[in-house]
Amino acid sequence: MASWLTLTSRQEAWHRCAVFHGHVCPGLALGFVASDLAMAKLLASRAEDEELVAVVENDACFADAVQVLTGCTFGKGNFIHRDYGKIAVTLFSRRENRGVRVSLKADALGRNAEHARLLEKVLKGQADAEGTARFHELHRQRTEDILQMDPEVLFQVTSVEGPVPERARMEPSQPCSACGEPTMPSKMVQKPLGPLCRSCAEKESSGIC
Repeated sequence: MASWLTLTSRQEAWHRCAVFHGHVCPGLALGFVASDLAMAKLLASRAEDEELVAVVENDACFADAVQVLTGCTFGKGNFIHRDYGKIAVTLFSRRENRGVRVSLKADALGRNAEHARLLEKVLKGQADAEGTARFHELHRQRTEDILQMDPEVLFQVTSVEGPVPERARMEPSQPCSACGEPTMPSKMVQKPLGPLCRSCAEKESSGIC
């Protein structure tokens, strides 16, 4: 499967992902490859506004690469998180009124026992200097392996026929009846004494206020 990026622009895009995320890692590489594949399937270019909508199914490193490569961001309202814990992204094109879901195939990566063992030690703060260095070496190699693999060996692609998620809502704020902070009316909870922001509504329900 050909990338929608040229070799040079692909390298530049990967660099931007790494700078945005702060480091390179297998999760970031998976998000990069998945996004690249989805963009190629939709014949899409990076969104400047809300031409595309991305729906990610995890809140890990993967999601950062999706934002950078597709141009779908929380701030523009065309980046949606669904907390399913899956390595998957659905990318919608408003122009085409359709989308594609790209999800990691079972056992596509295989398991590196040494990498997994060292990862556990690093996360628990139990790795010595030698183990930490070896972990980072394996981590970088796994990242490179992902970037070099055939995307369609890693991921399965399924077509999604609408509906495309609605555009981001813009509305004037109004003060919360409790804290007074400006809040989007559509995000408020209606109460007998007036609308509350969700934070104050949660406090009221828990008896804090």
